[in-house]
Amino acid sequence: MVKRRRRSVKNKNNMVVITVSILFLFSIGFISGAGIFHEKSKIIVSDNRPAISQNYMNKRESNVKTDKEILSEFNPYKSDGRKVVYLTFDDGPSANNTSKILKILKEYNVKATFFLIGKNAERNKELVKEEVAEGNVVGNHTYSHNMSYIYSDPKVFIGDVEKCQEILKSILGSKYNLKLIRFPGGSFGKKLEPFREEAKKSGYQYVDWNDLTGDAEHNGVPVANLIREVKRYSNHDHLVVLMHDAPAKVTTVQALPQIIEYFSSQGYSFDTLK
Repeated sequence: MVKRRRRSVKNKNNMVVITVSILFLFSIGFISGAGIFHEKSKIIVSDNRPAISQNYMNKRESNVKTDKEILSEFNPYKSDGRKVVYLTFDDGPSANNTSKILKILKEYNVKATFFLIGKNAERNKELVKEEVAEGNVVGNHTYSHNMSYIYSDPKVFIGDVEKCQEILKSILGSKYNLKLIRFPGGSFGKKLEPFREEAKKSGYQYVDWNDLTGDAEHNGVPVANLIREVKRYSNHDHLVVLMHDAPAKVTTVQALPQIIEYFSSQGYSFDTLK
């Protein structure tokens, strides 16, 4: 009798253990399944974002658009009987290169347009002030220049632009009200149409380029190559020349005197975008 009772109790205990084990395994399976579903959801969301990568946008900076392809309503390319060149420098300011560029511009009595990255402006406030004090123009090149981030959504893009604008105002004062931007990688192409619309809706004008030195994709491009490229595209009365004053663009600084001398010899005057 006692043995039967012991067996019964043992069987009941085994049933409890088995039941608890099954419930435990079921719970783990449910949680794992939910996790997998969540991960798949994140992938789906990610796939809905514009497929615009950093490398893709960087390579675009080796492209030169013709006058007919220029999409901006701000049009410095329209011929008015003069030969004008607009020297532009993106991605600064940088402590090692921007100050040297400013010195060269001053020596040749030439003004340029600098499209600043907001986080670089924060680190080099005195250079920003010096650029403006010497008669150059400062434009907006977004705060982060993180292309995978800014081109994830038009609202994200304009938020980064606005952040840069506030930084420039904090350095240059409330009178700074130029709403001129250059899209990192350029504004052209169908993929960026919603971003251009968002920029215009927010009151910004944007400008690309129709001439360049070719210093965008690589660092340390030989000076001779930079000069050859800028001559290659200098076949318009009005030229907007893309260059960079980021820390690694040392040869751009070295090429600048020859670039200025070349345009002067071709009868171009120098002006700023504003």
